[in-house]
Amino acid sequence: MADHEEFEGDKPKRRNRPLIDRGEVAVSALVLVPILSQHLQGKKIAQGDGKPIRRSDQARLEEAKGLAAAINLNVVDVLRVPLTTIRPSTLIGKGKLAEIGDRIHDDKIELVIMDSPLTPIQQRNLETEWKCKVLDRTGLILEIFGRRAQTREGRLQVELAHLNYQKGRLVRSWTHLERQRGGIGFMGGPGETQIEADRRALQDKIGRLERDLEQVRRTRGLHRSNRQKVPHPVVALVGYTNAGKSTLFNRLTDADIFAKDLLFATLDPTLRTLSLPHGRQIILSDTVGFISDLPTHLVAAFRATLEEVLEADVILHVRDISHEDTAAQAEDVASVLDHLGIKMDEDPRVIEIWNKIDLLDDEERMSLVDLAGQQQRSLATEQMQAIALSAITGEGEELLLEAVEDKLAEKDNLLSVRLDYADGQGLAWLYQHCDVLTREDEEEGIRLSLRIQMKYQDEIRNRFRVI
Repeated sequence: MADHEEFEGDKPKRRNRPLIDRGEVAVSALVLVPILSQHLQGKKIAQGDGKPIRRSDQARLEEAKGLAAAINLNVVDVLRVPLTTIRPSTLIGKGKLAEIGDRIHDDKIELVIMDSPLTPIQQRNLETEWKCKVLDRTGLILEIFGRRAQTREGRLQVELAHLNYQKGRLVRSWTHLERQRGGIGFMGGPGETQIEADRRALQDKIGRLERDLEQVRRTRGLHRSNRQKVPHPVVALVGYTNAGKSTLFNRLTDADIFAKDLLFATLDPTLRTLSLPHGRQIILSDTVGFISDLPTHLVAAFRATLEEVLEADVILHVRDISHEDTAAQAEDVASVLDHLGIKMDEDPRVIEIWNKIDLLDDEERMSLVDLAGQQQRSLATEQMQAIALSAITGEGEELLLEAVEDKLAEKDNLLSVRLDYADGQGLAWLYQHCDVLTREDEEEGIRLSLRIQMKYQDEIRNRFRVI
């Protein structure tokens, strides 16, 4: 990942370099978490530029620290930075700027992470004032994504997101030219010319990446089409980062994908087959975790991956029910999926998984298990179906698999058909596209009891004799 890439024409003069040096010695970092005053929060919401802050300050501090830990930074401290006024040039006021500057000098801080968006000007001014590298929340998430991506698709998506982020920050690298040789009249100076040249080169590269990703989408579409020819429904895991999706995936499939107590431990999608209690096979898909304030261009870049969720027959929303901000995290997941066209509170495919109940005390755990059971029995109501579960101990696993089976059955139909012995092509089609439950060879022909997906119902009724 790079903070800037210079170009000659449309060719880069040098390769991307990391935002953070990946040497053996951990970079010392100071994490700052701006906390808006109630007045500022209300003002931003009234202007349509924000939503109520639901998270506790402590939860925000812990998440910011977790993001830094995800790339092995040596976090010296995590500080709350109260904001009563937002400074356009530096975000924070002069007094706090100087106070933090002294801390940076005393502790020999190499990197400051601001857990909020920064404009290019704010980022440049903070780096100038503090004489060290500054990353905002988006830049840090991009760095994490860059280190997590393993597949070509993942790397393409990260690079596209990074270039879109980088395009608006070219001013940082060319300010010195503007100072030395500013523009004359409407012609503009060399600094402005170079910025425009770089921006065009970046846009060309973005265009190439978008074309490459479009090919990835087409390939994924072909794979989905091929899967649809086999009667294996797709069940997708979604959830806030570190909610336990990969741990649950591993438990259900006996797989060994990377599952660790880190934010964004999983970036590339993983697919495995799984047998349900009554023998039906499904395809289980693990996807990238979400996080609060995820930039729109990051969501757009990962659309190719998230399309697995769009096409899923069942969506399992995994929540860390032990987390103090579990409700806020659920809202953030719903917000991201809403951008993709999935309304979590209205979509009948969704089952909530209340994970990590093993971290609760006995009273809380039993209360949640009872509540989930009530929602399980009240499917006629508007309450979302929920399963209380521990991916570590396995408690609730059988209930989850039964719920998935029931959810799929809602979309299926049971039919019996009869076809002639000579219709070998029709028989092969039924075996390929349906679950054949029983077969009886009768005098009138072959009688099959089928479990079919709704999308094949019309074709079967038109093509075969339904009895």
